Amino acid sequence: MKDYKGRDMSELAVQVTQNAGTERPFTGAYTDDKTPGVYRCIVCGEVLFDAAAKFHSGCGWPSFDDVKEQGKIKEVEDTSLPGRPRIEVRCAKCDAHLGHVFNDGPTDTGLRYCINSVAVDLEPSG
Repeated sequence: MKDYKGRDMSELAVQVTQNAGTERPFTGAYTDDKTPGVYRCIVCGEVLFDAAAKFHSGCGWPSFDDVKEQGKIKEVEDTSLPGRPRIEVRCAKCDAHLGHVFNDGPTDTGLRYCINSVAVDLEPSG
């Protein structure tokens, strides 16, 4: 499978985006990255998050407190973990699985979008 730039996607990126998989915590390229820019969906290239909304949550995945623009992400109930319902986040344009959103964020939004690094591509600004 190719990403939005025509590059071959890793097996892990395909597993995550197409089969709702998860990369192991603290292994993703963007977990601790502080580069300014925007994060695009790796599959279709849609701009999803601004690096300015990124924060270090300690959860092991890149975390954002808000989306770049409303309507770019869709939320789906995830009952795959018995007794632990979650809200899955997907790209609204191509339906790629990105991660999950939780209501325990530290900013005014109260949100923590916990996103797999392999599901997004950082486009640095400047």
